[in-house]
Amino acid sequence: MFLAMNRFKVALGKEDDFINIWKNRESYLDGVPGFISFNLLRGETTEDHTLFSSHATWCSREDFVAWTKSEAFRNAHKNAGAAKDIYSGHPKLELFDSVI
Repeated sequence: MFLAMNRFKVALGKEDDFINIWKNRESYLDGVPGFISFNLLRGETTEDHTLFSSHATWCSREDFVAWTKSEAFRNAHKNAGAAKDIYSGHPKLELFDSVI
């Protein structure tokens, strides 16, 4: 199993906007080989941002990499930069191989 997480620092007061973007977007993940599940998690709020994390589970690293090179990936991310005022910095991608 393979996990891909993106951590987002969302500007204060923009949390609902961020959540609505994720709720209303087409992910194009249905039917992608090796995709297992997706979750959007809300973390702590600090004095300047709220932490969110997208968490996708894949059968293998190879499945995830294939998706990042696919038309489905390009379609899912084509408007990713449209709401730049929502973010405090760039998302941080973290990749994990399951060990147990």
